[in-house]
Amino acid sequence: MKVVIQRVSSASVEINKKTVAKINQGLLLLLGITDQDTQDDINWLSKKIVNLRIFGDENGLMNKSILNIGGDVIVVSQFTLYSSTKKGARPSFIKASKPEVAIALYEKFVMQLETDIGKPVQTGEFGANMKVELINDGPVTIVIDTQNKE
Repeated sequence: MKVVIQRVSSASVEINKKTVAKINQGLLLLLGITDQDTQDDINWLSKKIVNLRIFGDENGLMNKSILNIGGDVIVVSQFTLYSSTKKGARPSFIKASKPEVAIALYEKFVMQLETDIGKPVQTGEFGANMKVELINDGPVTIVIDTQNKE
C-alpha cells in the first residue's frame, strides 16, 4: 500500500456535484493498493498513520498525532499512486490492484483505521470520479509505502 498523507485544515470530496465527505482539521489520505498488500500491511499502516506526530503542540513543534488533537480523517482511493512512467508519455497502472481485489482491501483499511482512531472515518467512493478539495496545513505531506516501511 502507498499512502499520501496530507495534514489539512479542511478537506472535502465531491461526486457528481454532491459533497460525500467533509472535515476540518485532520488528515486527507490518498490510498493506493497493489496485489501484494495484506492484512499485515493494513494493520501496520493504520497504526503508523494514527500515531504519526505531524500536528503542532503548544510550542509549534510537530509532536501531536491525529489521536492527540481529535482530528478527522478522509480516505480516498487513488490507484494512480501505482503509476509507472518508465515508458512513453502515457502512465501504466499495471501495478495497481483491480477493483475485485482492491475494494475489499480498501474497506478493510478504512475499518482498521476507524478502530485505531476510535471514531468514524469519511471516504470518497471507490472508482468514482471525485473532486477532492483541501487546504494543506503547513504544507505537510508525507508519503508511506508499506513495501519499504520508511
